[in-house]
Amino acid sequence: MHNVLIDEVDDIDRAVLAIRTDYAPDHVVAWHRHRRAQFLYSANGLMRAETAESSWVVPAHRAVLIPPGTEHQVTMMGGGTRSLYIEPAAVPWFPQRCQVVEVSPLLRELVLAAVDIAPRYPRRGRDATLVSLLLHELSGLAPLPLDLPLPRDEGLRALCESFAKAPDVHDPPARWAARLHVSERTLNRLFHAETGMSFTRWRQRACVLHALPLLADGLPVADIATAMGYESPAAFTTMFVRLLGASPREYRAAADPG
Repeated sequence: MHNVLIDEVDDIDRAVLAIRTDYAPDHVVAWHRHRRAQFLYSANGLMRAETAESSWVVPAHRAVLIPPGTEHQVTMMGGGTRSLYIEPAAVPWFPQRCQVVEVSPLLRELVLAAVDIAPRYPRRGRDATLVSLLLHELSGLAPLPLDLPLPRDEGLRALCESFAKAPDVHDPPARWAARLHVSERTLNRLFHAETGMSFTRWRQRACVLHALPLLADGLPVADIATAMGYESPAAFTTMFVRLLGASPREYRAAADPG
């Protein structure tokens, strides 16, 4: 199915509904939720998915798993998506919160093929086998650390959201503590309680995630590193590899699966 709203076909009695959707760059799919679980694949360009508790950067040719009933918003920095809307009973293993995942070459081809099958595909035969294989491949997906947890505390959340827009890897915790009128020790305790991370770890992850759209736009690694306050491209690369397991240049090259 192409450019069909899930609400128009949700009642079709099939475990998986596959939909291709084309978007203009920077299009925002406003806050909404689905009855089904969703596998949302970024066919080209990055996406940013948000819930009340976190945000996720989804590079091209990766996907985000969105649990059923989860209110979310998606910003399309590229153009097209391929979505699998799955009956919850068919994926009892599905995560309880959103999760960005790697997409293998096989899974990618299965998803691209699935959007062209009839929504009421026969229960036996080629299309049913394709869907069965899709569900099998989905169950073994590898998660990626591409989420940025956001605190519920209003004051801390405002600081986090502001930082994420223009991060500085050396932004001192003392400045944050002063803004919140707490000690640095209390700040770190609050970060752990609200995000599950220390202030330093959260700050480092915010910097790396901020860099992903810049890399996708072709900006030089040295310029990105300088803009975020790293002493050198090597220092930025070290942090990038520590989080994502590949250098910025390797990660950018991997964005093209062909």
